[in-house]
Parts: sequence; C-alpha cells; structure tokens
Amino acid sequence: MESRPCIFDTGSLHITLVSLNISFVIDSARGYHSMGSKSPRGLFAARKLVKKRKKLRWSDRYYNRRVLRLDVKADPLHGAPMGRGIVLEKVGVESKQPNSAIRKCVRTQLIKNGRTITAFLPGDGALNAVDEHDEVVVEGIGGSRGRSMGDIPGVRWKVITVNGVSLNELVYGRKQKPAR
Repeated sequence: MESRPCIFDTGSLHITLVSLNISFVIDSARGYHSMGSKSPRGLFAARKLVKKRKKLRWSDRYYNRRVLRLDVKADPLHGAPMGRGIVLEKVGVESKQPNSAIRKCVRTQLIKNGRTITAFLPGDGALNAVDEHDEVVVEGIGGSRGRSMGDIPGVRWKVITVNGVSLNELVYGRKQKPAR
C-alpha cells in the first residue's frame, strides 16, 4: 500500500501529513466543536472548569445539606448516637393505616439542649417500667436517613435505658428499676 501526502487547510496554516488513509479535519485547533460542548476546553481551561464544578455542585441536594450541616443542626442530638433526657409525660401515638394500634411513647426533654422529643417504648408492657421524671437514654429508631420507622408517625427515637438499667431487662423482669 502506498502512502501519499495529505494536506489540510486550517485557515492560514497548511499542514502536510504522510498517512495511511487518514481522513479527519483538524477543527479543534480553531476551537470548533461538532456538538457544541458547554465546557471550556484547552490548555488554560482548568481554572474555569474548577469554578464551574464548584458552582454546579450546589444544585445537588445532598451536597448542599452536607456542606451547610443542615441535618446536624436540625437533629435534636446534634449528631450524637444517643442522648439522655427526663420523661415529661407518657403518650399514646396512633399507628398509621392499615394498622390500628396505640403505640406507647414518652415525651422526653433532652438534658444537653432542653429540646423535647417523642421516644418509642419497645417491648410488651414497657410503659409500666417507665414513670414521669425518670432519666432515660434515647437512640435513633432506625428509619432511613434518621427518620421515623414503620407505622409510628413522627417518632424518630426509642428508649433503651431507664435510670441506668436496660429497658429490655426491666420488661422481662430480670432487673429492678432503682428509685431516683
């Protein structure tokens, strides 16, 4: 196969190539793109690309919430896995459809910041093991993204200990609750 010179005309510049059937046009040297990319290209485009990426990242909802720390600010525990609180009252929360039940919960005032939250009491007869003014430790109930779980609307927390004793032990009768 014979090789023959190929000449491209790019304005005032003529390029002569010896090639094997090369058939492309060098338009990118002049800044022409076939489909019209919105991103800058070239040797000196890095700063512009970084600026553009920084600006466009703010349209990502999860980036926005993470950088502005909105979830931590709105969280009553401020990102901690557990928190102590004082029981203010016992409440019953109606479950969502199609279930029909009254879920036993307690209104708790957190010690660290004074916020009031509703915490679920897991276990059969757990309401009898908790009294008003008891000190409880609450943790997340395990819903996705720190939200409520199952059929209990608006309840994001559950009680795990009462006056320093596990609620599970109190429910099963293996331990006695110390008097405060």
